[in-house]
Amino acid sequence: MAESETTTPGGSAQPSLADMQHWTWVLGRAQQMLLEQGIATMTASNVMFPAIPGLTDPATVARTQDFWTQSLTLWQRMLDPTTPPAPRAEAPDRARDKRFKDSRWHDDPVFDFIRQSYFLVSDTMLAQIEALDGVDDKQREQMRFTARGFLDAMSPTNFPATNPEVIEKTIETRGENLLKGLQNMLADLGKGQLTHTDQSAFELGRNIAMTPGKVVHRTELYELIQYSPTTENVLATPLVIFPPWINRFYILDLSPEKSFIRWAVEQGITVFMVSWRSADATMKHVVWDDYIGAQIDAIDTIRGALDVPAVHTIGYCVAGTTLAATLAILAARDEADKVASATFFTAQVDFEKAGELLHFVADDQLALIRSLTPDGFLDGRYMAAVFNQLRGRDLIWNYVTNNYLLGKDYAPFDLLHWNGDTTNLPAAWHIAYLTDLYRDNRLAKPGEMSALGTPIDLSRVATPAYIQAGREDHIAPAESVWAMMGHFVGPKRFVLAGSGHIAGVVNPPSAKKYQYWLNPAPVERFEDFVAGATETKGSWWPDWNDWLRTQGQDHVPATGPRVPGEGPLAPLDDAPGIYVKAR
Repeated sequence: MAESETTTPGGSAQPSLADMQHWTWVLGRAQQMLLEQGIATMTASNVMFPAIPGLTDPATVARTQDFWTQSLTLWQRMLDPTTPPAPRAEAPDRARDKRFKDSRWHDDPVFDFIRQSYFLVSDTMLAQIEALDGVDDKQREQMRFTARGFLDAMSPTNFPATNPEVIEKTIETRGENLLKGLQNMLADLGKGQLTHTDQSAFELGRNIAMTPGKVVHRTELYELIQYSPTTENVLATPLVIFPPWINRFYILDLSPEKSFIRWAVEQGITVFMVSWRSADATMKHVVWDDYIGAQIDAIDTIRGALDVPAVHTIGYCVAGTTLAATLAILAARDEADKVASATFFTAQVDFEKAGELLHFVADDQLALIRSLTPDGFLDGRYMAAVFNQLRGRDLIWNYVTNNYLLGKDYAPFDLLHWNGDTTNLPAAWHIAYLTDLYRDNRLAKPGEMSALGTPIDLSRVATPAYIQAGREDHIAPAESVWAMMGHFVGPKRFVLAGSGHIAGVVNPPSAKKYQYWLNPAPVERFEDFVAGATETKGSWWPDWNDWLRTQGQDHVPATGPRVPGEGPLAPLDDAPGIYVKAR
């Protein structure tokens, strides 16, 4: 080995300390020359050419100088290991960044330099976006979103040559990890979808979606599942749950210890679940009216079968949005008393502050969806990719590193199995949903939208409502969900749950996780709710159960039509039915 070279931890040659110090001087001198002869001249008081915003204006130059100064400081710290780094308190989010949890990202001078350089570039890019003039808030947020996605993709953890853990694994396995990772990647390319978990570990009806029940009603759009009672008596008013048709219903019936359905049955509630059919070419005509009509059909079917005047309802996400419209239509028809109460899981009716999904309703995005739907339905893998982008660091690049670069086996995880179990969407309605609700926010305007021949006015909804939002929800932001409080006129209870769009909902009491906040004061703004809210540890499910009973305490024996197949509705299949299994 030449005297001017040393050996890296991986065994390759690198320049000596003297060589690197020389190149540091070269870089420093180049910076000085630029500042003295170029940038400094253009920004002098007697400048001959006008400053170019974002390029040669004084503020941009100052940020550029700061970037170069910090870059050279990092470079010099790496080159001279005998010089202790200046004391520096790292930002809490950086210290907790799971991408850089390996100790070598902090202890090894080379990888510490790579890590800090990445953060420096990230901060500089985001600062440039914040400093741009003439950009409105919507455009700026779109730029932030795009920049964050780009920066997540360019993280040094995503590349084998700049990730110390991957380098070590490659040496240890003599490259077998990369071959296995390539195999994983090719498999994902073949199926057109990123894999998050061991898909062979779960089977519907065996270890997920296994709450006992029967399919008791089926249409071209949905199946209605009735679950078997486990208590001697049940609430007189039954419950029907409308899950989002963007996903499979069994997010509420994962493993038994996580199942909201099983838990609700154990509380003495007669539970029905709608299972939506995954769209195909025969459903190209399906629009919002059909989903609202299906909700009304399910409500009437249950009322007739159990001979009850009303039902309790739950609408999750987009099905909650639809439930709000259904309630408005029933109110306009003087049929509001068919629904005793309405619960909304992370649902929105006013999309003014609908979060990062608003970045996907631009004209070019809508044109892309149209190009992807020649047969009248949108492949569910497209929506899965969109939702993955909203949490790209966790749902894309984490798996690129672990399963493509490190060649790790996929771990079994029921929630991620559900996340990858995509459903197809009717294209016409999906495009209308993005346009009318997300882009144009028409549902929030009385009479702007109609369904089943009836104008929709949310201010007519007086049904008692329980409105749940997730504090960290990136799909239906809590502040956006809160807007529902200003549209309904009936009694309302708002609960802010810890965690996000899924874990904030699927949080059984036995898990003893997270928390929720309540504020009974009649406040107008979400910020005021948060400021005066009281925190309670654990799941909000018991609070919902108590609230439901304030809407009616009457009980009946869990016999006859309360048992699937023993009433006027003949059983068609065992739960979880056939629609949930269709691909």
